[in-house]
Amino acid sequence: MRIALALVAAVAAVVAVFVLKPPAQRPASTEKIDLTPDRLARGKYLVEHVTPCLHCHSSIDDSVFGGDIVPGTEGMGGYAFGPSDGVPGEVQAQNITPAGLGDWTDGEILRAMREGVRKDGTALFPMMPYPQFAIYDDDDARAIVAYLRTLKPVPHAIKPRALAFPVNLLVKLEPRPLAGPVRKPTDHLAYGKYLATVAGCVICHTPMDNHGQRIAEREFAGGWEMKGGEMRVITSNITPAEGTWMSQATKEEFIGRFRVWQDMPRDRPAKGRLTAMPWRAYAGMADQDLGAIYDYLKTVKPVPGVVDPFPDAL
Repeated sequence: MRIALALVAAVAAVVAVFVLKPPAQRPASTEKIDLTPDRLARGKYLVEHVTPCLHCHSSIDDSVFGGDIVPGTEGMGGYAFGPSDGVPGEVQAQNITPAGLGDWTDGEILRAMREGVRKDGTALFPMMPYPQFAIYDDDDARAIVAYLRTLKPVPHAIKPRALAFPVNLLVKLEPRPLAGPVRKPTDHLAYGKYLATVAGCVICHTPMDNHGQRIAEREFAGGWEMKGGEMRVITSNITPAEGTWMSQATKEEFIGRFRVWQDMPRDRPAKGRLTAMPWRAYAGMADQDLGAIYDYLKTVKPVPGVVDPFPDAL
């Protein structure tokens, strides 16, 4: 009996230590980011066309193909990610307008975005893809913070997250402090990989296991089923495996597939063709950046399998 009680006490002590232990972190920098015209222009480009922050942190009108941001909701957050998104519970996108980030320092925003630690020192759930954003170049990250400061403040309360046990405890193991300065690569293919990472290509086009972890050996192979409201879409295989569109498309066709959305009518999609892909946001990406992503994707490991993204389409 005493041995059993001792074991229970030991386990309770270990759990208590784990509960109280904060995530790995370093103090947020004390820098104040200057809102220069060049920095704001770069931040606008990254936020609106490369890393479509506003597509996750705004209300989306799903009555048009690709979804449009509802005017006046830019950055206010509130979109709920749940089990259908691979979340064991519910997590809402945060308010990233000045109304939500007003008392955050620039350094605290930078730390949250790339290292996954909130202002209060607790861990963000990695539905906010800070493990991928950790590679964001220092200057690009500062440009994003600068641009977020210029968004219209939209007061909008966000519900606290509700994660299932034990994920509510294990989430604190995800943050990783940056070891030093981060610079974007200058090599063309490495830069393409950089863009494919921060643009979320690897995030959405890599399937997850039953624990919400992306399957490394199936990077870019698609297969993540996304559901919400009337939408059910399965992300495409964008490796150059035989039979995939990427195995056949030229660079001009790849760029053109995005660019056409600049003038695409805002029509209601046909039944079964709602998509989470923010085509209009990516349509504003520069040709050289889309081209770098294309060149990189042509080099990734081919993963066999052609995916039908719209299985419910008529």
